[in-house]
Amino acid sequence: MGGVGAIDSELLGGLFATAPMRAIWNDAARLQAMLDFEAALARVQSRLGVVPHAVGEAVARAARAHLYDPAEIGAKVPLGGNVAIPLVKALTERVKGEAAGFVHWGATSQDVIDTGLMLQAREGLRLLRADLVRLGNACAMLADAHRATPMAGRTFLQQGLPTVFGLKAASWLESVQRLVSRIDGVMEHSLALQFGGAVGTLASLGPHGAQVRDELAVELKLHAPAVPWFTTRERIAEIGEAVGAVAGIMMKVAGDIVLMMQTEVGEVFEPAAPGKGGSSTMPHKRNPVGAATARGAALQAQARAAALSSTMDQPHERATGGWQAEWGLVPELFVLTAAAVQPLVTVLEGLEVRAERMRENLEITRGLVFAEAVMMKLAPKTGRGVAHHILEAASKQAVAENRHLRDVLKESEAVAAHLGAKEIDAVFDPLGYVGSADVFIDRALGAWREAREDERPDDHGEAVQGI
Repeated sequence: MGGVGAIDSELLGGLFATAPMRAIWNDAARLQAMLDFEAALARVQSRLGVVPHAVGEAVARAARAHLYDPAEIGAKVPLGGNVAIPLVKALTERVKGEAAGFVHWGATSQDVIDTGLMLQAREGLRLLRADLVRLGNACAMLADAHRATPMAGRTFLQQGLPTVFGLKAASWLESVQRLVSRIDGVMEHSLALQFGGAVGTLASLGPHGAQVRDELAVELKLHAPAVPWFTTRERIAEIGEAVGAVAGIMMKVAGDIVLMMQTEVGEVFEPAAPGKGGSSTMPHKRNPVGAATARGAALQAQARAAALSSTMDQPHERATGGWQAEWGLVPELFVLTAAAVQPLVTVLEGLEVRAERMRENLEITRGLVFAEAVMMKLAPKTGRGVAHHILEAASKQAVAENRHLRDVLKESEAVAAHLGAKEIDAVFDPLGYVGSADVFIDRALGAWREAREDERPDDHGEAVQGI
């Protein structure tokens, strides 16, 4: 039987969880991350002579998640209120001989849980980053290929002025670049070791506490803050905000695609596949299932991000509720966000762009989207206020008479006094009034390519894909 929530459901899990991200946050991975902390602690203390030399190897041999039954450990969690207590007990029982007496030496449950969470978050961020790079590459391809594909720019969901589809894709690209950079910053500054003992003093380690802590941070490749951070949770908040921002941008990009796939618009379509996007009763439908799934997952992720930000009020040296809430919120945030990114990667890599429909839609208003262009052509000769008045009157006349604005303008004496018929015709070229769009596209592409060229294939655990 599957889980109750969408992530663990056998019915819904394929929509709201990806296998790679779920593998980072499942029970076995959670146990292994905490066991990695215990093994690293024992190794460091053995090297420094804080515990007998054999302890490090003995604990490391027993610190393997497959040796433990998550259900058995989970059954004991309610007694102590956290996973670390029964896990450390089980680990101690498995370590042989004298070394068993030195398991978890000087540590407290929160050291194990928080550091394990950070180790999992590091892997989750790497995976999310790799998916975002793929998404960014897809955006870059679209931006470059469609820099001269005119379409309507829409404000308040209504046609405003002409733009190009490449600029829309470039705006997605810049957001993805910012998300990648934000994840990089979090990975550099926010992934921190937790090791403070009972109340943050490491008194149980005597004069060795600070040294063990510093060496342990190096061993686990985590940042070592100046002091333990049991109840100062801005690092968790920073991780949550970065991942939550990814979910937010996925909502926006997927929303654009949904709107452009409307029957009345029909400017893009998700890639076709047998059985994909159909309806149970309407044979003709081609639904935006990828974008809709992304939005559904992102909406749930944002709820977790919002809840996570409210957990920061944690009293004294150990929290009573806020810390405990993180244990479910952080994994779910990562899993749901990955489930929002993945379908969009597939959608954008195979997006069908209907350039001819984009151009057709520009004519729906019979030229009204060019009103500003004509106004700015007139303004140097009449002043902006007068030009605005002329175009406002002409636009109202075109709507009332169901005519093209261009034809109305050619009959206008106020316009004819300053613009000839050929000049008016030239203004109605969709690519003639897209301003600096090409420059903006080049800048977005340049920034993306430069960032990718500066990376080594192993910088963040993924190869860099060329564009």
